[in-house]
Formats: sequence, structure tokens, C-alpha cells
Amino acid sequence: MTSTLRVVDRGRLITFSFEDLMKYHGPGSPGGVANGFKVLERAFPLLDPDGPCERREIVVETAFGGPGARDAFEMVARAVTGDRFRVDAALARPERGRTLERFVFRLGYRERSATLALREGFVTDEFIDLARAEDRTEEQERRLDALKSEMAERVMGQPASEVYDVDA
Repeated sequence: MTSTLRVVDRGRLITFSFEDLMKYHGPGSPGGVANGFKVLERAFPLLDPDGPCERREIVVETAFGGPGARDAFEMVARAVTGDRFRVDAALARPERGRTLERFVFRLGYRERSATLALREGFVTDEFIDLARAEDRTEEQERRLDALKSEMAERVMGQPASEVYDVDA
């Protein structure tokens, strides 16, 4: 099953696949791209049940500063260049543990908003340890790259509703 993200730009429908987002981002952070894709996939029906959303009106705030997710939000919503993307450490939820604390996303569109939190089982402690490590060795970089790819496969292998919970 291949899913796509649908937005409207000045009256024109545009669709994006995960592969499209990966082409834009490059190979660096496939796990982040996958998370960005699933956040948008989960949020769009909540933000506009009649959809699709007007891409240049989508606002994204998150505690997650990864470049893959940022590029996903930029490509689909033009949120970075439109100054509608913000990394805010205050959105972190330390009570969720160090593995999940930063995977919180608040999206806004017109009069609606939705806050999404990543479910357990998609990010590993080993990934967090390596991602936060300074001065990684070549071996650690290779391992981190493998973990990023594994995360992307886990995230993209599930429906968005199984990856992200909607916060009340």
C-alpha cells in the first residue's frame, strides 16, 4: 500500500509520496522523513476533514529538530520558507522518557489544531544514544545510518494512526 500526502497550492492539487520526500531530503535521515510523513498523514484529516489543506496555511511546531522531518514539512507545506515551522524545546515531554520526549508535533491549520505524539516501539534507546553522541566514530555513523533506515521501515510500515497518537 502506497500512501500519498495531498495538499492544495493556489487551487492546484499536489501529491507527495514518501519517495518524493526522500528525493528532496537525500539519504541522511530517512527515519525523520518517515516521521514527518506520518505526522502529516495523521494530522491532515484532523485539520481539514473535507481536505485537502492549503499547503501555505499549515503551521508546524515541534520539539523534534531533526533535518528529515523538517525537510518533509518544508517540501509538503513550505513551512520552513514560509516561517511556519518552529522547533520549540518547551513542547518536549520528559515524562514520556528520553526516547519519546521530543517526538511531539503540534500542527495548526486555519481554526483547527492537532497535537501528535509518537507511540512506543518506533524509536530505540540505541538510536537516541547514537544520535546524541558527539564525535561519533565511522563505525558509530554506519550503525546510526542503519538505525535510521530501520526506523523509517518501522514507521512507514504502519498506518499513521498506529504510529502517532492524537493528544487530547
